[in-house]
Amino acid sequence: MSASPIDLAIVGGGLAGGLIALAAHRANPAMEIALVEAGDVFGGNHRWSWFDSDLGPEGYALMGAFRAKTWTGGNEVRFPDLTRHLSADYRSLDSRDFDAGLRRLLPQSALHLNSRAQSLTADRVTLEDGRTIAARRVIDCRDPAPSPDLTGGWQVFLGQHRQMDAPHGIERPVIMDATVEQIGGYRFLYLLPLSNTELFLEDTYYQDRAQLDAPALRQRIAEYCDQNGWQGEVVHEETGLLPVITGGDFAGYRATLERDGVALAGARGGFVHPLTSYTVPIAVRNALAIAAAVGRMDGAQLADFLAARAREHWRATGYYRLLGKMLFDAAEPQERYRIFERFYTLPEPLIERFYAAQSSPLDKLRILSGKPPVPVRRAVAALLGKGAPLVQGDNS
Repeated sequence: MSASPIDLAIVGGGLAGGLIALAAHRANPAMEIALVEAGDVFGGNHRWSWFDSDLGPEGYALMGAFRAKTWTGGNEVRFPDLTRHLSADYRSLDSRDFDAGLRRLLPQSALHLNSRAQSLTADRVTLEDGRTIAARRVIDCRDPAPSPDLTGGWQVFLGQHRQMDAPHGIERPVIMDATVEQIGGYRFLYLLPLSNTELFLEDTYYQDRAQLDAPALRQRIAEYCDQNGWQGEVVHEETGLLPVITGGDFAGYRATLERDGVALAGARGGFVHPLTSYTVPIAVRNALAIAAAVGRMDGAQLADFLAARAREHWRATGYYRLLGKMLFDAAEPQERYRIFERFYTLPEPLIERFYAAQSSPLDKLRILSGKPPVPVRRAVAALLGKGAPLVQGDNS
């Protein structure tokens, strides 16, 4: 490839990397950008969702570039002792539409698919096939590796887009249906009515081990459909295994990944919601901040800028890690649903701010007030304990 350096190379074409590329291109149209992705599509095989209140005007302008599904009838949750209809509208973006949007909106020269990075330095990306991309600024947005420096549990899920033979009767998104059997941890079904006969169903678990038994989850979704009288076929499927971070040595984690002059962003840089895995609000805010700053910073300054944002984000999300410790270390696995059941009795604006990782001090007091949904003795032990290292075992 040409030895003449481009302005910005972004390695990793998932949600974070793709949004950074689009935001930077819009803010700096003359900037030459490369979005480098190991796979053959941008965004992988995922679905990202967010509440209508999560983004400001600039964020909606950015996400409005993609064809997302919008529901204006609110959403609901279901628990053994609580069913609640909430008023917040909901949006969801399929990674296939994310990929199509990036291909349409970014210059052709910026799109580098099937390009796995072998090494990154402050001024160069070297690919496994021997090609190199010289760049004045490099951002690493690749997936994070499991780390013994962080502690927590895992959110494991399998989602299916099903075409039903008849209308399914689901009128609005069901964020959590936890009336199902609790197996191995907190379990719920997540339902998105894509049309009156199309339904996205995701079987989700907050569990201690990094293990995904895909055949078992497929069978449980099929049983859930049978119980609801739904017949049809699977037209698309996705799986996920995400860390739920409850603590650890963040500086130690970043030290294993940092390279001089290379900026870290996305989940690799620590820009996640440690408890819910709702990433869109955080990814959008970060993309807009980078787009506003990148034109006046060199590579080293950009790396320092994002490192400071990551440290602040870690500090600001400490409360959610504390709640995660309560979930994994204080509650018995089959009783974890009680924590979310109680949470969903709280005021709706508080719930929305929680998912956007923007809880106010009063919100935090409100969440912890009243009778705790876990035994006090176990709660104290959880807060004093270190937690389990976030390292993956064998997955089936």
